[in-house]
Amino acid sequence: MTGLMQLLMSGLITIYSLTAVADIVPPDVLAKNTTNEVLRIVKQDRDIKSGNNKKILDLVEEKILPNFDFRQMTRLAVGKNWSKATPAQQDGLVNEFRTMLVRTYSASLSSVADYKIEFKPFRLAPGETDVTVNTEVSKPGAPPIPINYRMEKQDEGWKVYDVLVDNVSMVTVYRSSFTSEVRKGGIDGLLATLTRRNQPTASGAKK
Repeated sequence: MTGLMQLLMSGLITIYSLTAVADIVPPDVLAKNTTNEVLRIVKQDRDIKSGNNKKILDLVEEKILPNFDFRQMTRLAVGKNWSKATPAQQDGLVNEFRTMLVRTYSASLSSVADYKIEFKPFRLAPGETDVTVNTEVSKPGAPPIPINYRMEKQDEGWKVYDVLVDNVSMVTVYRSSFTSEVRKGGIDGLLATLTRRNQPTASGAKK
């Protein structure tokens, strides 16, 4: 999972800074326009490149989180067990899943500058509200990896609800482990597992 998420992070720069203008600007155009900005930040900020946790988290909070529909991502990852959760449990799952992804993305952010991103041809049909933006990510000495973003147009703009790394869906990967946790301990068991994983001592992120 760590390797897959590092590849995911390398591609996430293509969708940083999505804003409300996304309901006017096609998703691929918006992604291309923001890529250079984020690459510049990472390349020029020595603190980020050296792994400064505060600056990395600030960048993640500012550039990534507003662009993801974490509730939809969590619902897809939990799958059929989502309907078994109470509203309070659903909120808890969203918060813990969000925290887990933020920690994962932050751990890989400093290496983003090493990657090159190529956008594939994209067409947005009139009235289309669910699209996939296809990219190919590579770095010196390694074969290119396709990273594709499933995005949905919402009232406030385009939001990412799934990412495919080398044709493997992120939410599908998590769904397998989440289903196993629910089978063993119910929704509360899954919540407890996510909470435990998000503790600094559990992730090795204590600094």
